[in-house]
Amino acid sequence: MVRRGRRWLAGWALLVSGLTLGCAPPAWAGSYAPEPLGPFAPLNRPGPPLSPPVAAMADALQCSGQVVAAPVTPVLLVPGTGATAASNFGWNYEPALTNLGIPWCAITFPADGNENITVDGEYMVYAIRSMYAWAGRRISIIGHSQGGMIPRWALRFWPDTRHMVDDQIGFAPPNQGTTVASPNCPRGCQPSTTQQAAGSMFIRALNSGAETFPGISYTEVFSRDDEEVHPNQENGDSATDLFGGGGEITNVSVQDICPADVVEHLGLGTYDPVAYALAINALSHPGPAVPAEIPKSVCNEKLMPGVDPLTFAPVAAQAAFQTETSPAQTVYREPPLPCYVFARGCGSPARARVRHPAGCTRIRSLRIDLPAPPGARTVAVSVYVGRRLWLRRHGHDLRRVTLSHLPARGSYEIVIRTRASDGRRVVLRRRYIACG
Repeated sequence: MVRRGRRWLAGWALLVSGLTLGCAPPAWAGSYAPEPLGPFAPLNRPGPPLSPPVAAMADALQCSGQVVAAPVTPVLLVPGTGATAASNFGWNYEPALTNLGIPWCAITFPADGNENITVDGEYMVYAIRSMYAWAGRRISIIGHSQGGMIPRWALRFWPDTRHMVDDQIGFAPPNQGTTVASPNCPRGCQPSTTQQAAGSMFIRALNSGAETFPGISYTEVFSRDDEEVHPNQENGDSATDLFGGGGEITNVSVQDICPADVVEHLGLGTYDPVAYALAINALSHPGPAVPAEIPKSVCNEKLMPGVDPLTFAPVAAQAAFQTETSPAQTVYREPPLPCYVFARGCGSPARARVRHPAGCTRIRSLRIDLPAPPGARTVAVSVYVGRRLWLRRHGHDLRRVTLSHLPARGSYEIVIRTRASDGRRVVLRRRYIACG
């Protein structure tokens, strides 16, 4: 989830009273300051050793009874940005799962998930491995917002975790990145906000090679009234959707089941009865959730099981306050990716040629993957470096362009204008800073 400031807290108060509040993208949405990227790591290359202290990773994981030698598949609960396990799940999913006899663990990330998400990914690896070892069986994962996306980082770059996971259930995760944030943050924002932006280096690495993996069932739930994760429409035009890769996938909005459901971002992963019904459906049988099996009677419910209607308003307001006031450092651009993400691995001299955080580089060629709306192909592209037209191409399916012999010094804006086969146009703006 992208932190919006205390103004959003007032919107939550309105929600508790039965209203919703929309948010417009910030003025800087769409700008982009990339790092020159090489090929990403092969899908089956073993992940690196975990760098956080083992004691810290162990302390981050809190579990209910019966996880050891679990009689049924246990669930790992993963909170969103700015939330702890308790503020996100302590008043809803934890009691609901306990009442169903489902063992669970819940994780709280350093700085409540506000800092570098790649570090949170290592905590996820530890949690998955630990629960799998304790339970003696595969586990399932329920995550909200960023928490619905972080498990995929562990699955992508630590392949040994894939056989340990049965279901991966996400409530409003920005799997494709959200357009209400930007990797470039001239006004200052927290690190995890830059990483969850559409087009960020983190999102590109997360979705590289395969978005899903065979043997894992993916249930991705979103709301068309989500003010944080955009776009959030149907037919493959949702930032939450996953595509391909071999896993079984259900991409579904709560409005597919209950058209009158107006739940927003935070509510989707904390109290919405439709999202809960989809999650329990996914946990109850092999494969992802089957929306057709959700009874229409759920549309008449106001709160999911586990939420006390007498304390809902103050507890929900406190959860929103926790999310919006949790501490975070301020950055002005996306953090660099760790070396294990790339095909060249760690310790490569090529990595040392890129300076951070200043962002200047002596690399004078860039390979840029071209964007295309879901279901369409990029058929035309024009690239400008500064005011100069650098290249122009037309074709049936343009996937990437390579810019060679870029200027040796100075700061340049690279503007990439593409046209898709369905007529839609996409413009990317990137900053190239040459060290000289």
